[in-house]
Amino acid sequence: MKLNKTILVGFLFIALGGFVFISDILNPIIRPITYTFLTGSSKGKDIMFFALMGILLILSQIIPRKIDVTKYLKISIVIGSVLLILGNLLEVVFRLQMGIKLNTVFCSMTNTMSSTSILHTHLLKSILGEVITKIMGPFVQSNINTGVGLYSYVPTVGFLIILLIPVLFITLTFANQKRPWPTAILLSFFSSCLIIGAIDGGLWGTPAMVGIIGIWYIYRNGYYLNEFIASILNDNKLLKENEKIPAPYQKDKLSKKRFILNRALPILVIVLMLFLRCGIGIAGAEVDYYTVNIENMSDDVDFGHIPMEKKDNTTYHVTSNYNEMQLLNDLKVPLNNSCEYYTVSWNIFSYV
Repeated sequence: MKLNKTILVGFLFIALGGFVFISDILNPIIRPITYTFLTGSSKGKDIMFFALMGILLILSQIIPRKIDVTKYLKISIVIGSVLLILGNLLEVVFRLQMGIKLNTVFCSMTNTMSSTSILHTHLLKSILGEVITKIMGPFVQSNINTGVGLYSYVPTVGFLIILLIPVLFITLTFANQKRPWPTAILLSFFSSCLIIGAIDGGLWGTPAMVGIIGIWYIYRNGYYLNEFIASILNDNKLLKENEKIPAPYQKDKLSKKRFILNRALPILVIVLMLFLRCGIGIAGAEVDYYTVNIENMSDDVDFGHIPMEKKDNTTYHVTSNYNEMQLLNDLKVPLNNSCEYYTVSWNIFSYV
């Protein structure tokens, strides 16, 4: 195996992931960076991100390229999109089976507190978490939330949907074979975000959106990105490598307006996705108060400073002045081992 720069960078990422696993020394440096594209970044996410980045970079160089990498990139975009859509539909099926509203956050109190919602789903994460817990139980650190509390609620079809993740990993590995180093690194980054996002967050989560749109950007604009970097660095070798993977649209075959539109299309899709995500959050927001439904709650629960107004045996209202995330975190303390699960209506305006 020839140790080129891309492979060395891959080993560096794997080593970094290993160091994050055994130590918290780098957390104050790493966490603010990974939080920007993984959102809610945790130790588990950081470890997975660095490991995936490293593995994809190494495999992209050691497997001989005798395949159409552009074809596999298109296949990856299709599989990734289907995976994210099915993961979100799984959340809908789960809520229909449970008889709970779509615009709520579901919090299981079985084993450990685990939450899921249409805007940030953790159902597929719970399946992976259950597997990891059974295999590595004693080695899974307490500050890593595996989401296993949701495992018993996952609809059966979820166990078929999650099989798309290893398929996606394989196609992304093929799609990255022997690419010029700028797009090889970027594609590994976006691929890692996509896989993590499919497991933790789903279609409307930041990692998945960064991943799927980023991969599409590489498909459409990777050639011109390599060309731009090569021109800045005056790197003729990079220019020659770049010619082996032609662009899906050629500058000399399009008018200037159509060429610019093709270049800008991924940015327009990003804006559209953000509007859709915010639109769903606004449309489902309950702004007058939070509705909290608690299932099988014990009689001796003390909510302390949380202003809970009881409506019936299972339903409470809480002032909308509360920040949504703060309310979810505050409720899990008194309800720990005191109920089966609870749901909280969401209010996107509480984050403003």
